[in-house]
Amino acid sequence: MSQQKSSNHTTPLYGGQAVIEGVMIRARNVCTVAVRRPDGEIVRHTLPLYSWANGTFRKIPLFRGIIVLLETMVIGMKALAISSSESSGEDLIEKPGKISMALTLLVALIFSIGIFFLLPLYLSEIYDKKFQNELISNIIEGFLRLVLFVGYIWLIGRFKDIKRVFGYHGAEHMTVHLIEQNDELNLKNVKKYPPEHPRCGTSFLLTVVFISILFFIIVPREPFWFLIISRIIFIPFIAGISYELIRFSGFHSKNIFVNWLGYPNLLLQKLTTREPDDSMIEVAINAMEYAIELDSKSD
Repeated sequence: MSQQKSSNHTTPLYGGQAVIEGVMIRARNVCTVAVRRPDGEIVRHTLPLYSWANGTFRKIPLFRGIIVLLETMVIGMKALAISSSESSGEDLIEKPGKISMALTLLVALIFSIGIFFLLPLYLSEIYDKKFQNELISNIIEGFLRLVLFVGYIWLIGRFKDIKRVFGYHGAEHMTVHLIEQNDELNLKNVKKYPPEHPRCGTSFLLTVVFISILFFIIVPREPFWFLIISRIIFIPFIAGISYELIRFSGFHSKNIFVNWLGYPNLLLQKLTTREPDDSMIEVAINAMEYAIELDSKSD
């Protein structure tokens, strides 16, 4: 999901995301994007990081989770625009402008809040009238939210193009695993590692769902206007807590208890990752090599 530092706070841990026929890697000072064109050539691009997302606010617990999420969404959109053009063999289109990017983010947020927060709330109202028990209604709401989230991921994973993106997702994770183990970066070594990774964005989203279930259990369902508003205004707080948990698990990945708690996240990644083929891994390696190269030049 994002770049962090290891527990000794000296060695950077790389993160990234899959794009269309490619991989994006976040380095210390820049993001690299590697995409395979229709003729087989792998092209590389860089995307600058934002000063507003890498200053003092990024060091504040809870608040930094929101900053990282926004930065990931903005950079991810730009990386997707690049990969869409390159993978189709078309001339590179202009990167999204600030207004179009803001509108796209707004639509995405409205859709996400509506489907995964307000829709379960609306459906749970049916049971609220039947049972007239706030605890039961809140539990049902949380269960519906989980079902909708997992169902959505399962559904989009049925599409052929998304399956390929999930393959690149697995390749990105495997490459990150290798770097974290200080292994030599090559195709043979990358293939030794699993396509799931604890610091994945999927893990973050599932953690948001679980934390929201626990949090909203204690939130009163009356008055109704507060019930609706609470499902919106508390999302940043829940996202902040979720990020801290993912960050903590990244720092304590060898702890048995932490791994046990994070197992559902890795299990869900069975839906969002695929075993990549060699060509996908080659692209991920290319993006990682470029990121490491740029990092070494900035030292």
